[in-house]
Amino acid sequence: MKPFAFVFPGQGSQSVGMLDGWADHPQVLAAVAEASDALHEDVGQLIKEGPKEALALTTNTQPVMLVAGVAAYRVWMAEVGVAPAAVAGHSLGEYSALVASGVLTLSQAAPLVRFRAQAMQEAVPVGVGAMAAILGMDASKVIAICAEVTGSFGQNATEVVEAVNFNDPGQTVIAGSKAAVDQACVALKAQGAKRALLLPVSAPFHSSLMQPAALKLKDQLDTVAFAAPQIPVINNIDVAVESDPQRIRDALMRQAFGPVRWVEVVLALQARGLSTLVECGPGKVLAGMAKRIAPDLAGLALFDAASLADVKTSLLEA
Repeated sequence: MKPFAFVFPGQGSQSVGMLDGWADHPQVLAAVAEASDALHEDVGQLIKEGPKEALALTTNTQPVMLVAGVAAYRVWMAEVGVAPAAVAGHSLGEYSALVASGVLTLSQAAPLVRFRAQAMQEAVPVGVGAMAAILGMDASKVIAICAEVTGSFGQNATEVVEAVNFNDPGQTVIAGSKAAVDQACVALKAQGAKRALLLPVSAPFHSSLMQPAALKLKDQLDTVAFAAPQIPVINNIDVAVESDPQRIRDALMRQAFGPVRWVEVVLALQARGLSTLVECGPGKVLAGMAKRIAPDLAGLALFDAASLADVKTSLLEA
């Protein structure tokens, strides 16, 4: 089988019924049960029935996306048994990657991502922060314009806007206070961005406004026993592979208020000699990004029984 990497999606790829394509696969049922026990609620019912608005709450989105990614990974290992050469995850997806690598159990990770979600939501009241996707502009220009906009509010102002997700060469997400994000969207479009789309999120994730959440998360991470990874995990914040549990904790803490360097993560996976990235979990967002970042990379998606068969066939081809 050709060497490959698994990448795990984050918020935004959730949907009601997103595990239905696995039918009643025992690995999926076991993952749902494990997370439900850890969270003391019926995660399976939430995923199966929603409603959509409940799934979209970040305190629910983060645990259900974790479960969906881990479930897909466990089905792959049960049915195919060939581990990826490396793993990574986009934002929240990094926790799924750490479970796949054996650093955390699902029972540890589920309460951890719920805590992370609650801390992030509490750090900035709903409506005070915002995020927007900037399309069709080089990331370095987005960074520079955001710095100009932040500076325009004056030295002691609380308004801030920053580039926080470097998703692909033509898409950078910005985040910060709502006034600064709104002003940045106007400035970015005036200076050549094709589009500036406000995102339907409840907090300015990965911006410096998340530092209070990161401090809470640090204390929580310190209470959880981390194991050494069995598979290399390329992290978001440093685009690095860490094996020391304390360094992994520190990277997760800084990831909460630092940028998701996804373009560099994908290129780092490619630099390891991997020609195929498999998105493990709902959706095809990361598979699409992979091809835009590195056109000679194959981007596949693993989210149900049919796609598992397709991925297996693709990786077995000469």
